[in-house]
Amino acid sequence: MSKSQLLYQQKLLEFIDVCNDGYAILDADDRLLGCNQAFCDIFYQDKRTMLGILFDDLMRKSFVERKGIRIDADDIDEWLKQAHQRRRQNPFRLFEVDLLDNRWFLFSEQVLPTGEMLLQAKEITKQKVLEHQLHSKVATLSELALTDELTKVANRRCFVESASAELSRCQRLQLPCALFVLDLDFFKSVNDLYGHQSGDEVLKATAHRIKKALREYDIFGRIGGEEFAVFLSETSLELALQVAERIRALLADYPIKAGSIELCVTMSIGIALCHGNSSFEDLYTQADAALYLAKRNGRNRAELYQPS
Repeated sequence: MSKSQLLYQQKLLEFIDVCNDGYAILDADDRLLGCNQAFCDIFYQDKRTMLGILFDDLMRKSFVERKGIRIDADDIDEWLKQAHQRRRQNPFRLFEVDLLDNRWFLFSEQVLPTGEMLLQAKEITKQKVLEHQLHSKVATLSELALTDELTKVANRRCFVESASAELSRCQRLQLPCALFVLDLDFFKSVNDLYGHQSGDEVLKATAHRIKKALREYDIFGRIGGEEFAVFLSETSLELALQVAERIRALLADYPIKAGSIELCVTMSIGIALCHGNSSFEDLYTQADAALYLAKRNGRNRAELYQPS
């Protein structure tokens, strides 16, 4: 080997030793031939204890001492068995690893035809934090896009999409279902007499009470203004009427506190039952017509759409 080649190797080792990335070389039997300090720091170990250690023993050491790589398992032998099913299956592998100290590293494994493996570990904690923040913001934006800001129930778009999908399921399985359109009576007078802040309190309380009257899997949303809608899957006419009466009574029988005043509010409800292959738009039109009938017949009541 020439002098320049020896100098190259020496400098390469010096650079690796001071590098922030972790480097390690294992032989074909998975025994550590050498590593830099950055690699030792990942496992909270000294170089002297690392040299010559087997991969399995290093993992067991991390597992027992609870230092280094996070191993979410009760049985370390079973974990190692699964790890060996992935390791050395391809000449190159890239994967992420989180540590018990909440750091994250991007590991790469490069395997030579003779079986030796080069491990590189690059810290990506900052990237993972940013990734988590981005996912959190996306989730928040998605929720905002599907939720009515005031009442915290589904907005019109979300309700229509969810109810349409559930209607298709019920029709496919030949299950009965019902759609309610609900509207607060004389709501404009609440805003005119007591102000929009009181009106907002009434809307929030109304949404809360309707939700209490429903099953967990019923679909409920605010369609706009003082109008709400409910889709009940697997629901007979008798049950639909019972739910409508429960909602009506929860509003009519208990005043709503809005600031320093208590307001008695009522609600009219239009009910449409699914017949055959009715579309969501058909059901909505029918329920809306029944709602108009409830208003015309005195309000504070539920009316069922009757085909002419």
